[in-house]
Amino acid sequence: MKNNINLITLIIFFLITFSYGQDDSNEPEQSNIQQYTPSKLIGKGQIDVKWFNNLYTETKSTFAEGTIPRQTFFTSTFEFYTGVGNNNRLNLGLIARVRSNVIADRGALEVFNFDGETGTARSGLTAIAPSIKFVPFPSISNFSLQSSIFIPLIDNESEDFLPINNNNGVFLEQNGYVWQNRLFYDYTFPGGDWQLFSEFTTELNLGDDEKSFANNSLNLNPGIFLSYFPSSKFTVLVLGQHSQRIDLGNNFAQDFTAIGGGAKYQLTKALNLELLYTNFVRGNNTGLGETFNFGIRGIF
Repeated sequence: MKNNINLITLIIFFLITFSYGQDDSNEPEQSNIQQYTPSKLIGKGQIDVKWFNNLYTETKSTFAEGTIPRQTFFTSTFEFYTGVGNNNRLNLGLIARVRSNVIADRGALEVFNFDGETGTARSGLTAIAPSIKFVPFPSISNFSLQSSIFIPLIDNESEDFLPINNNNGVFLEQNGYVWQNRLFYDYTFPGGDWQLFSEFTTELNLGDDEKSFANNSLNLNPGIFLSYFPSSKFTVLVLGQHSQRIDLGNNFAQDFTAIGGGAKYQLTKALNLELLYTNFVRGNNTGLGETFNFGIRGIF
């Protein structure tokens, strides 16, 4: 745990130090949270790094009536992209994912113990993904596509090779390759105070049915975000997301819908912070929990 805390502290220190070094007295007309939505790509020589943390906790599930012993799943995602070419149409990058999960009614914040206690907790680096982002149509710079191949780094999905809806094992990460494609589009309303951002994600899960509940299925995940900017450095937003898993031979389909809100703040010219909350309001073959999210993004 000490090594994980030291690494996280070092990352935050580097981002803040570097971003303050990028500041000057002439603030741009648009802040990064206005200009660089996920739809917009960075230019040649620029670097885009993001550290996003998602804590999902549940005490309800569509698999059982009433409350269930609490389960909590923490995912920390690191993304790195660099601009290629002279026309802001191609970025290359790498994604890494760290997870820490606890079950058996342990406290939600115990995921940060990273203790790996037998039978109730697991944690580790679980997947990496080479990734590419590009703008397919030169005339539509606010429409882009991100394509990534996630490679699992785990030996087994749960301790006892049990499906995710069976709580006798500790689920860590799906044990299979995932081809993920994300379509991004944003629209800024006249005046610049309101912005609409939408995304549509597809995830093709490949692998042996016995190794993962998700293998041989297709996820379709649309989402929409409406942001209001009281100032160029601050925005509040509301969001709605849906996930639909289509059975392609694994005999497991599921769906859920989540709504929520959040805020972003431009801390420096290069660095911005993000807070989000979502609540799973409905679903089938899924847990019904809530997520707490925190992200740091730097564009240099």
